[in-house]
Amino acid sequence: MLISRSDRGSLARWWFTVDRTLLSSILLLMAIGVLISMAASPPVAERIGLDTFHFFRSQLFWIFFGVLGMVTVSFFDAVWVRRTALITFFGALVLMAAALKFGPEVKGANRWIFGMQPSEFAKPGFVVFAAWFLADRIKRPDMPGHLICFGGAIVFLGLLVLQPDFGQTVLVILTFGFMLLIWGISWRYVVGLAALGVLAGGLAYKLAAHVASRIDRFLNPSNGDTFQTDTAVSAFNNGGLMGTGPGGGVAKLVLPDAHTDFTFAVVGEEFGFLACLALMALFLFIIIRVLQRAKTEQDPFASLAMSGLIIMFGLQASINFGVNVGLLPAKGMTLPFISYGGSSLLGTALGMGFILALARRWYER
Repeated sequence: MLISRSDRGSLARWWFTVDRTLLSSILLLMAIGVLISMAASPPVAERIGLDTFHFFRSQLFWIFFGVLGMVTVSFFDAVWVRRTALITFFGALVLMAAALKFGPEVKGANRWIFGMQPSEFAKPGFVVFAAWFLADRIKRPDMPGHLICFGGAIVFLGLLVLQPDFGQTVLVILTFGFMLLIWGISWRYVVGLAALGVLAGGLAYKLAAHVASRIDRFLNPSNGDTFQTDTAVSAFNNGGLMGTGPGGGVAKLVLPDAHTDFTFAVVGEEFGFLACLALMALFLFIIIRVLQRAKTEQDPFASLAMSGLIIMFGLQASINFGVNVGLLPAKGMTLPFISYGGSSLLGTALGMGFILALARRWYER
């Protein structure tokens, strides 16, 4: 090896303390995302008048910076993880607020500004922010860390609702709820939060026409257009066990979001059921690996932050899988590292960088 255990430089310390198995699994998932982008995105680009490999080249561009950022963040210690997350979270909140006023309206929502979606960066920042102040409450009961945490959550969720982005709102609420359970919140508060969640869902159904439309179409397909979901389910049926082979699928020729929300359907059709199982197994391996590391962590902050980040990662993947196979109503949620999208990829890479940094073993193996 070019690096020995006797070395005392930053690179050597990183190499012998980072979870190389986890790092390799994440890089493998990113590489699979590039392969799938090559298969799914060209027909979409041609259909909207772009160069055939426009989305593929963009995915490579964002993957490069995602890997660079993830590895750089993985060099941080816990102090720098907290500082970076705090700056990212509050900076993203400012940009989310600016997007409401100055950002372009895309499909009835104001989520974008300066060509990016700030909420994707706010998500990992919020998880680390929440873990920091919840853990601080454990160490210093006299400090209102939990109140600061709840205040940040209210501001973040409020901005998501105003955009509106109910899919991300549900994801953040679920993640925060799991973090509170791990932290040790009373069951009375759990029931109260669940009741508020149900109330919020009811209000969204009553006040937001597109939310009501999606739920109605999911419960009763005859109530409206279910083209994308029906096409995705047909793609899995067409792919069978082994798939039609790369380039042999037809769903990507007609699905508007074949390169984003419904990428998993393209995998099912062209690579088959076994490939879908393998991809899901890789996601599951990463999730279990991080949860096992979090379970053995003595620092409450690191344990809670790693748990929250990987729970959000797993929930987002599960929601995307569920939408693609028709088990959940369409939510417009990407599959981490697989679907096309620069903001989503960079935000997820930042979260994984935080995990790799906090999971480092600060001793010689």
